[in-house]
Amino acid sequence: MGMLLLFIANGRKAKRALEQARERVAKAIGSKPKEIYFTACGSESDNLALKGIAYANQEKGKHIITSKIEHPAVLEACKTLEKQGFEVTYLNVDEKGFVLIEELERNIRKDTILISIMFANNEIGTLQPISEIGRIARAHHILFHTDSVQAIGNVKIDVEEMNIDLLSMSAHKFYGPKGVGALYVREGVKVERIQDGGHQEKNKRAGTENIPGIVGLGKAVELAYENLEQYNEKLTKLREHYISQVQEKIPEIKINGDREKRLPGNANISFSGIEGEELLLKLDERGICSSTGSACSSGMPNPSHVLLAIGLPKELAYGSLRITIGEENTKEDIDFLVEQLTEIIPRLRENSKPR
Repeated sequence: MGMLLLFIANGRKAKRALEQARERVAKAIGSKPKEIYFTACGSESDNLALKGIAYANQEKGKHIITSKIEHPAVLEACKTLEKQGFEVTYLNVDEKGFVLIEELERNIRKDTILISIMFANNEIGTLQPISEIGRIARAHHILFHTDSVQAIGNVKIDVEEMNIDLLSMSAHKFYGPKGVGALYVREGVKVERIQDGGHQEKNKRAGTENIPGIVGLGKAVELAYENLEQYNEKLTKLREHYISQVQEKIPEIKINGDREKRLPGNANISFSGIEGEELLLKLDERGICSSTGSACSSGMPNPSHVLLAIGLPKELAYGSLRITIGEENTKEDIDFLVEQLTEIIPRLRENSKPR
């Protein structure tokens, strides 16, 4: 009997921890705790949002609007839905990566059931006009989902003010544990479950809850928003120092994305006359972690779909370098990176010249 009581007490303790994390996430984005559903990652949250909404609303229509620069989790989910009879419009973006609002409005149809536009681009850092997109979606009675994996912990978000109906996040992007994410679903919005099994997360997501991961996610998001202004100020200064140093010391470059409306720690620069993969290898030898595009697609042989969408020629897209500046980085780190780039890039350019 004593052992049974112990199991019950531990179960209640785990349940309290789960609900506390739910409250912390809700507070961070201005939602209600009961509107938060825990998942394994941002990609699962995106899949549940897009497919769950599509399946639950297909009697109303089968048209979805997204953009050409979304994360693969959204783009691949859309491709799957297209195979199942849904129609998807992929919006163009301008040279800085902003969705064209006029094009968005022009493509809204009577059978449009969902608009999915990412909050912040994971490659070039561009912050989309989410409030405006949310207003347009609400005016047309269309559900609005935003992949906010990159934005959470970097940008103030209020789902009510911004008219967001669904929002995806992933803990490791704001210093939480890997392997856990969350999806906000506005109360009253119907989402069909996409995996069979138990009835966890109010029957939205089958599977045993990752309690330690969820607790870590809740605490991480709480800490992120407690120190948001100081964190952003530090990262923005380091980013601007990096960009200005590269501009000063390395010719023939292009800064990708908007200089102001971007994630504080993101910098994406294209260097003409080089192969990005070679640059990555050279930097890795010197202990510097970076990417040529999405961190989720490192090693892919094709140029970034985001850079191509903003109009970069393939040659320049292949020569891009994306760095993400974090909490532990210092000015000395940035100076070391720039020093290595000023040494490596001229050599790569010289080697790439026809002989």
